[in-house]
Amino acid sequence: MTVGGLILAAGEGRRFGATKQLARLRGRPLLEYALDAMTGVTPRVVVLGHAADEIVAGVDLHGAVPVVCPDWASGQSASLRCGLGALSDCAAVLVVLGDMPGVTAAAVQAVLAAAGSGEAVRATYDGTPAHPVLLGASLLRRADELQGDAGFRDLLQGADVHEVEIGALADPADIDTREELARR
Repeated sequence: MTVGGLILAAGEGRRFGATKQLARLRGRPLLEYALDAMTGVTPRVVVLGHAADEIVAGVDLHGAVPVVCPDWASGQSASLRCGLGALSDCAAVLVVLGDMPGVTAAAVQAVLAAAGSGEAVRATYDGTPAHPVLLGASLLRRADELQGDAGFRDLLQGADVHEVEIGALADPADIDTREELARR
């Protein structure tokens, strides 16, 4: 079974006040952390939108193929569909958000190790669901149902989801503001 990797990084970063994918954390652009965590997943794409050319020029994509979503401003659902289209040959897709620098390669591997144990595998942190999320074929076929700035959350509620506790392997915090970045 081919499992593709999808890193979502198309947003404008309005709350951040700048292109947060390029914001520096410990000397590296924020987006590089998610890309680095997904290095072992092939094929993998990073969905870009706002400032795509600047991001491609300023970030080591770690072998991920950049896919520019022309409809990125309409929300996460458009970015998901765009990225899934680029991975249409994959039987399952692992999704990570580009603003979660605490997701590690070990966390990604733990979720991948549970592949096939349900329609989806979702990471949990002390019992709270978050990313990475592995979507199986039955859920991928429903991507056209997604709307607005929502991902697969609603579709996962009615699905056979296997949860994998990875709180000891990663940090689920995402970066939405400059203050959150400064606390890292």
